[in-house]
Amino acid sequence: MNRVLALLVLLSSVAACGGKPKARPPETVPVTVATAESRDVPEEVRVVGNVKAASTVEVKARVGGQVTRVFFKEGDEVKAGAPLFEIDSRPLEAAVREAEAVLLRDRVRGKNAEQEAARYGTLVQKEFVTREQYDQSIANAEAAKATVKADEASVENARLSLGYARVLSPITGRTGSVLVHAGNVVKPNDDKALVVIHQIRPVDVTFAVPERHLPRIREELARGRLSVAAVPAETAQAPREGQLSFIDNAVDSTTGTVVLKATFPNEDGALWPGQFVNVSLRLSTEKGATVVPSQAVQTGQSGTYVFVVKDDLTVESRKVAVARTYVARVATGEASGEEQLAVVSNGLKAGERVVTDGQLRLSSGSKVEIKS
Repeated sequence: MNRVLALLVLLSSVAACGGKPKARPPETVPVTVATAESRDVPEEVRVVGNVKAASTVEVKARVGGQVTRVFFKEGDEVKAGAPLFEIDSRPLEAAVREAEAVLLRDRVRGKNAEQEAARYGTLVQKEFVTREQYDQSIANAEAAKATVKADEASVENARLSLGYARVLSPITGRTGSVLVHAGNVVKPNDDKALVVIHQIRPVDVTFAVPERHLPRIREELARGRLSVAAVPAETAQAPREGQLSFIDNAVDSTTGTVVLKATFPNEDGALWPGQFVNVSLRLSTEKGATVVPSQAVQTGQSGTYVFVVKDDLTVESRKVAVARTYVARVATGEASGEEQLAVVSNGLKAGERVVTDGQLRLSSGSKVEIKS
């Protein structure tokens, strides 16, 4: 009994010496933050488009013969008027000489017919020949003139055909595969092309947008030119800028979309015919909008909200109104990336800091530690 009593006394004295237990300090939550910014935000329609050559030409021979020379290599860029192929011109040169000889002969005959008509004119006045003979001489002279004109046309046509022996590029563009090599015989206007040339400077991009955007696009286009940006899919290239150049005259009833076309200078050749690109059609620009990274915006039972970091490193849960989201391009040299941003129309001011990561452990009044 005495031992139990001594133990109780000892325990009570230990408790008396320890005092009240100390309160645990509030937990500090590590978070990442971003600053709300004031930006000029574009209103864009974003779709996938397809690059098409501004002009495509299938080069064909206009005269027949054996191909004697090819002046370019596959994939070369050629200028309009540059020689591409040469066809054996010897038969065509002979045809020119023959046409010139016929012309010379008929000119001599024509001159003789004119002189004869002049003589008959004198003789008919003296009644040495009949009026019918005189009229016949006039007709012969006129027929000779017509024959000379026909011969001149034949010479011109023969020379034109001789010029076609050298096949020239009709446009400035990039050549494809050589489809007919030296030594092959070609026919005039054959179905088989010699080479196909694509004009890639400038280049067109076609894309389809939902028909609900059509009234707004037509309204903005009536005010001025609309800017279009294109980035090759699955790449980090900087966007190329072009202008909207065409709206189709009908909406596709099966898809509910309308086809548009934009023209790009494409001076660096970054856009390639047949390539798929991400297209952004800019309709307008909202000046001085407040934006934050979209991951800062949370959704709860009462709507959308953000955690705002105060100067004392505590957070406040604040309800905000998000007008829309958009993708901002972040360029670094020639490469570029994308950042999803939310346009906040109410509840937040530019310059305030918001939490972008670590919200799950937060509530109003939580203490935070900002990670670099």
